[in-house]
Amino acid sequence: MAVQFSDELKRVLDGPVFVHIATIQPDGSPQVSPVWVKRDGDELLISTTVDRRKTKNLQRDPRVTVLVHPADAPYSYAEIRGTATLTTEGGRELIDALAQKYVGKSYAEFNPNSEQDAERVVVRVTPRKVAGRL
Repeated sequence: MAVQFSDELKRVLDGPVFVHIATIQPDGSPQVSPVWVKRDGDELLISTTVDRRKTKNLQRDPRVTVLVHPADAPYSYAEIRGTATLTTEGGRELIDALAQKYVGKSYAEFNPNSEQDAERVVVRVTPRKVAGRL
């Protein structure tokens, strides 16, 4: 059965909330990164590059947790546990959409050195469980 986000969680995710993504290292320890996020229905889209640790971790083990913790509501959070799929298709478009959402300009304007970045990856998180107060 598909997990559905609450209306409150959707509202928070549709704003410029920073989230943390946790992946599993080869030795089994967690690796956590703050990231920008976009909601696609009841799934999450996160941008990264092919050479990042989280990409390598997800290629090996697609289990993931995303923690949504709004800065203006310190006692509210959602822990979204699920699996990730990766693709390079749409990678540049996603990072540009995220930059518009978070900083109000294109990614190239926000990060003038972005042309030197490795190829962009779209991480699609399909939730299997949502816990917390959002």
